[in-house]
Amino acid sequence: MSAPPPSHPPPPPQPTLLQPAPREPAPRRRLWWHRLILGLWYRPVDVMDEARDRSAWSAAILLSLISGGIGVVSMDAFPGQWAADRTEALQLVGLAEAGVLTASLALGVVTHAIARTLGGSGRFAPTASLFIVLFWVTDLPRLAIAAWLPPGATFVQAATWTTWGFGYVLAVLLIRGQHHLPTWKSALSVSVQMLAALALLRLAPIH
Repeated sequence: MSAPPPSHPPPPPQPTLLQPAPREPAPRRRLWWHRLILGLWYRPVDVMDEARDRSAWSAAILLSLISGGIGVVSMDAFPGQWAADRTEALQLVGLAEAGVLTASLALGVVTHAIARTLGGSGRFAPTASLFIVLFWVTDLPRLAIAAWLPPGATFVQAATWTTWGFGYVLAVLLIRGQHHLPTWKSALSVSVQMLAALALLRLAPIH
């Protein structure tokens, strides 16, 4: 007795108006830094979903340098230093930029390490670089305002707490998406860094 012929899966149904033919997924577009930076303000969830598992080191370095430059130029002592000796003033800017880059990288590294310790599964480069990007993106408005107004002004303090809160929420969403952690663990992953930044960078400006 011969064996029955092997069964084959039924052919896919013909496409109709209600059930169109399946399409190939569209290739991921390149995430340019300006779309990343601006998009975090008006469509943050979509941008972070698009940026998932991608590195953004160029945008992170650019924002760190811009923020460090604004911070140094807005110091009360900088105009006098610039008028007295421009070489030393430029050296001061260079040292400040190097310090900001180092501190930014440290924030990203610590954030990734804590998330992995809490059971996260994300990769280092996307987590660290995107955390630096959203940290400085949300802080740039405060830096720009503080460069022109006294740090104790009500408007500056309101901007400080508003931008910090927005940055904290974005950081939690970032870690939750990158590391697939529950919200409370994601919040715990960024709490130490954000509180330290609030104390050192925002509530204690250098004069």
